[in-house]
Amino acid sequence: MPLSRVRRCDPARDKLAPVDETSTKPEPKKSTTRKAAASPRKAVARGATAAPGGNRGDPIVPEEFLFGVATAGFQVEGGFNGPGEPANNWANWEAAGRVEPSGIAIDFWNRYEDQLDLVASMGCNSFRMSVEWARVEPAEGEIDDKALARYAAILDACRGRGLEPLVTLAHFTHPEWLGVDFWLRPDAPDRFAGWTELVLDRLGDRCRRWVTLNEVNILASGSFLIGQFPPGRVGAARDTAEAFENLLSAHVAAYEAIHRSQPDAVVGTNTASTSLYELDRMLTDLLLFRGRGVARRDLIPWLAARRHEWYQELAPPGIKERALRGATARPAMRRLGASVRRSGRSRGLLDRIEESEHERLIDVVQIDYYDPLVSRHLRMPGHHTAGGRSWSPARRLWDDVVNPGGLITYLRANASDGLDVWIAENGLCNRVRNGRSYDRLDGWDRARYLRENLAAVVAARDAGIPVAAYFHWTLADNYEWGSYEPRFGLFGVDRARRARVSNLDSMGGDAAGAYREIIAGLRSGDRSVLR
Repeated sequence: MPLSRVRRCDPARDKLAPVDETSTKPEPKKSTTRKAAASPRKAVARGATAAPGGNRGDPIVPEEFLFGVATAGFQVEGGFNGPGEPANNWANWEAAGRVEPSGIAIDFWNRYEDQLDLVASMGCNSFRMSVEWARVEPAEGEIDDKALARYAAILDACRGRGLEPLVTLAHFTHPEWLGVDFWLRPDAPDRFAGWTELVLDRLGDRCRRWVTLNEVNILASGSFLIGQFPPGRVGAARDTAEAFENLLSAHVAAYEAIHRSQPDAVVGTNTASTSLYELDRMLTDLLLFRGRGVARRDLIPWLAARRHEWYQELAPPGIKERALRGATARPAMRRLGASVRRSGRSRGLLDRIEESEHERLIDVVQIDYYDPLVSRHLRMPGHHTAGGRSWSPARRLWDDVVNPGGLITYLRANASDGLDVWIAENGLCNRVRNGRSYDRLDGWDRARYLRENLAAVVAARDAGIPVAAYFHWTLADNYEWGSYEPRFGLFGVDRARRARVSNLDSMGGDAAGAYREIIAGLRSGDRSVLR
């Protein structure tokens, strides 16, 4: 789930446009929906977020297109890190008061039937969830059969409501007993493969769509580079690189385990969209290079060419963005160069990729789209934010710049190798503090956000980009990695009343109703729902 991200589009080129990176003014409130163009390709080229063509009654998206909401177990289930409860890698931070306790979350563990009813009521046909390792194996070697039975019941409840499950095997958490530095350990990939095999053995008959690890790029950098996840290190570049390699290796191991058990499975690992190649698309390219016929000895020049292609899709960078691109490129390529030359000493990521019987190590490209331009997240302390001033040097989630047109850019940039593209997360944040809800400074609400982002999806599909799924983040306001202030839910939650779920979102809008209307309209051929 989100930490911090970016959006704004140059309508003439549909590329992320340069901005005044020192400005702290909010984005003006204006619609990005435009008059339909003469052809879908022209509509996308101009950055349009509404697409032409099609008669009312002709479905705009195919029946098999996945509409859903995305959730994560630790963020919604409740019942972690308290006395007698399963503990994950956030337990020490909660106990020390470094973050707000997760507590009951939205009590999905006990109220899953009611909350899945909400998902189905919007017309969704899919539901993204995670199976929490810490809950299933609270101590090393101790498997909680009751927890597995509850997950089986949740998956059955999904299918009973016509919701195809998309299951994440690790969404930023692991059992506390593995240690906060788990992803630096050389045995981490094989440990994770064992966890995958356990889930497949006990729950595999109920699921065929998988996310192995959520946002590898955010987990590695958030844990060891910018200090937002446990263990909270800042500037530990070597640890960050080690975590990247172990996380991708774990994905490879899990991918192979899933396909041994389920040859027809659809498996991916979602990346958070960022404007820095080494922190985003390079991870996908590493999982696909063998399928492109690239030999290991040719990997570095091929990645350099792919990096150039990636940046050609984006607008010329500003000063801060250019500096960030250089800062990430040099160390990443140095480490990869060493991995290319390394042999016989240890089994690294490239060794695992070469040894795999699969030339492509993902079946679908999964992206999370929030706020990709990394440089735009840096702000001067003391800047104005919803509810006062912020002394953080980073933009708060409820201040993220909104750019639906930029979604088209990232969908196009990630469409390759004949693979479908799934939007595994996309959502809008506002702030609730001490029970008081604050509107966004830019005036955006969720109904408008849904219309314009889904209009971008339709425009991309009309231009031939194989977008096959959209998962909105999230169902109801949940735990956002240390705090309940950021709210992303289609349904609001009253935390003072034991996480009571409201019919409206936390800004007082009928976001769920808007999503329901859009889904129904796109299935029936009514493009007016996007305006």
